[in-house]
Amino acid sequence: MNVVVCVKQIPDPAAPQSLDEHHRLNRGGKLILDEADTYGVEVALRLVEAAGDGEVLLVSMGEGSDVSGIRSALAMGAARATVVSDESLRGADALTTAKVLAAAVSRLAADLVICATESSDGYTGTLPVQLAQLLDLPALTFATSVTVEGTTVVTHRQTEAGYDEVSAELPALVTVTAGVVEPRYATFKGIMAAKSRPVDVLSVSDLGLAPASLDPRQDVVAVEAAAARSAGEKYVDEGDAAQRIVSYLEEIKVLSGGAS
Repeated sequence: MNVVVCVKQIPDPAAPQSLDEHHRLNRGGKLILDEADTYGVEVALRLVEAAGDGEVLLVSMGEGSDVSGIRSALAMGAARATVVSDESLRGADALTTAKVLAAAVSRLAADLVICATESSDGYTGTLPVQLAQLLDLPALTFATSVTVEGTTVVTHRQTEAGYDEVSAELPALVTVTAGVVEPRYATFKGIMAAKSRPVDVLSVSDLGLAPASLDPRQDVVAVEAAAARSAGEKYVDEGDAAQRIVSYLEEIKVLSGGAS
């Protein structure tokens, strides 16, 4: 079976973060594989190993000149990667990103598509289901366990009372939560092999997409520091604490006047 994992390179969270002149996250420094995506890569590798054949394929959108983060996923055992890199995609919103990834994924014969629930630098959580819709695939979200039984993918979706068992016929899209598995460490052999594994860098036109159809821009017009919290007021109870609390609740209009 062939499993496609959507991955993302993000600025190293351990390094100081800053915004560029467009008020967007500055991505000019070291890029690493989003930790959230390591779980999806590991799930995909285990499924392919259990099936006995197939490949784990990576798809990403972002910087094409520095693919060190992608190489780390290849070092884990993924076979090859496709990175869509295009200047016109700077500032792309989630839907535009989903359209680009859908075009890239559709070029591959995928039995299963795996995504993290959300990226660590965006946190929209909307892209995977948008991608599923564009690919016309069932979406099984927030999986804490993923298995394939014949032509059916079976997931456990955590709930307050335990978990729901959710299944769908392949092909399908699954989002996995952090901690679903323990990602493997890349071996020295894997790191060396990753250097020769193919990484195809494509543009929007390579995918047959017209830039005008994407309209990717989301503009941040201003960024302001959050207001500092003021210190709260302290009262020493001298027997009137209850009345003080009621008066305060009336003042902030949680209680209507006369409730005391």
